[in-house]
Amino acid sequence: MVGRSLVRKAVATAVAAGAAFVAVIALGATLYHALTLLMLPVAAAAITALLFALVAIVVAVVFLARAEFEEEEEPEGLAARAFALFRDRPLMGAAAALAGGFIFLRNPALATMVAAAFTEKGAGRRR
Repeated sequence: MVGRSLVRKAVATAVAAGAAFVAVIALGATLYHALTLLMLPVAAAAITALLFALVAIVVAVVFLARAEFEEEEEPEGLAARAFALFRDRPLMGAAAALAGGFIFLRNPALATMVAAAFTEKGAGRRR
């Protein structure tokens, strides 16, 4: 089922995130204790915090630089915009689809008009 695989993926993601969190904490503690062998504990704590802050800044700059290159043009047409919405913001797209479905269920005539507008061929005459 789709639900079971989604739950399994969510659990696997949570476990991986927890393991990464514990690994980062352990790395920080190890670095701190290694530095206390060489200097005062206050200086070791400051250097450990500085190193982790530098790593965070480098990671943020790398991801922001990568995001600049991945910018796309604005999609044209209603279908392309809907596809872009579902691709970029799946929760917002799902909420829009549910709201649209609710509106169409409440007013079937509106659903008929929208379906007719999408399936209607061009108004130009052919000769």
